[in-house]
This record gives sequence, structure tokens and C-alpha cells, in this order.
Amino acid sequence: MRRICIPKLVILLLLCTRTLPAGVSSAKIHGNPANDLVALINGKREASRLPALRNSRGLGCMALQYISECMAATTGGAACSSGNTMACQTPEAHITEVYAANCGVELPTVDVISGRLFGCHRDRDGPEDALASATALSVIRGKEHTQVGAGFDRRGPFFWCLLFSSGSPNSTFLLEAGGKGIDQTHGCFSAPDRPSCNATPPRPGQLMCTITAAAAVLLFRCLVST
Repeated sequence: MRRICIPKLVILLLLCTRTLPAGVSSAKIHGNPANDLVALINGKREASRLPALRNSRGLGCMALQYISECMAATTGGAACSSGNTMACQTPEAHITEVYAANCGVELPTVDVISGRLFGCHRDRDGPEDALASATALSVIRGKEHTQVGAGFDRRGPFFWCLLFSSGSPNSTFLLEAGGKGIDQTHGCFSAPDRPSCNATPPRPGQLMCTITAAAAVLLFRCLVST
């Protein structure tokens, strides 16, 4: 039995190694980068002696939708220009008329979007540099803001989006069933109760490694049964 099980596992291990692209590690992003963005925003507001903004999961989901539409309008990494800006401009009306509906935001709770910031970068720390610009700081320090939501995705470059609102934090951009029905297949959106997420879509090589791990379990059972 051992002669049958071991060669099969070796073949799967070789396939796993060969299907991982050069320079790509299997490490995942830990934590929720979208929540980190909100913390960064509130840190900058605190430094300017402004009140912290509520982390809104409804706005966060809509911010992720903004990124997704931009990605769909272009081809993968082409959505990120050489200047670390998103190379697409989605219609203003889509934010409240399309993204809110896609996220299951209760229609009566949709309110004013008082500001937005978005961009992309080749490394994860890119947003911190972008949010230090005079233009970004002007938006971040807006006294009319009461809440903010962030979206974060990795499709080659890192894409991020921030949506601000001046609506009542307790009664605007509320998600149906508390957002439990959202089918999040990729990317992250900010929410206090979402401490972690997977910002990177699965790669073919990672799928093969998952299969290999299952094969290892089968091998163990083979050895035990002999």
C-alpha cells in the first residue's frame, strides 16, 4: 500500500511547486486592510483635533463595489495607472444608485456622500503616502463628515477606496439583515466586526497546494491502515 500512496503524493507536490508563479509566496494578508485605512483616516483627523468618524460597513461595502466596477471596466492591472491612480472614473450616480443596491443597503437609509478618495499602488503601504497629499488631507479633514467606509482589493496592484458621508451614523447606510447576506468573493471592506479578510483572490497554484494538503491526509490514512 505504501508504494502506491507515496508516489502519488510526490507527483502532487511537484505540481504544486511548478504551478506557483515565480516570486509569488503563499503568504496571505492577515487582518483587514480596509479597517487599517479607516484607522489611518481617524489618526489624521485626531492629529487635526477633529472627531473620529464612525466605521460604516455599508459605506465600506459600497467602496469595494467602486473598485470592482473599475476593475470590470478595464483589464486587471491596467486599471492602475503609472501615477498610482485608478485609470477609470465611475459615474457619480452609481455610488448611491448601484453600489448601495448591490450591497443590500436599505433604500430609505441611503444618504449624502460628502467625499471620496481612491487610488492604487504596487505595494500595500501605498495608500498611506497617497493620503498625505494636500488634496487628500483636505477631504479627510472635512468637518461635515460623520462616517467613513473603506474598500481594499488586490488584483496585481493594491486598490483602495474611501467613501465619506455626512449622514447620521446611527441611521444611514444600514445593511439589510446586518449585512449577513453579502456574498464577498474577493477583497475587503471595513467593518468593526470584520477583523480579518482575504484581500487576494486565490491563485491556481494555491488551489493545487490545497489539493496537495488533502492528499497528505490521505497518505497518512494509507500508512496508518497498513
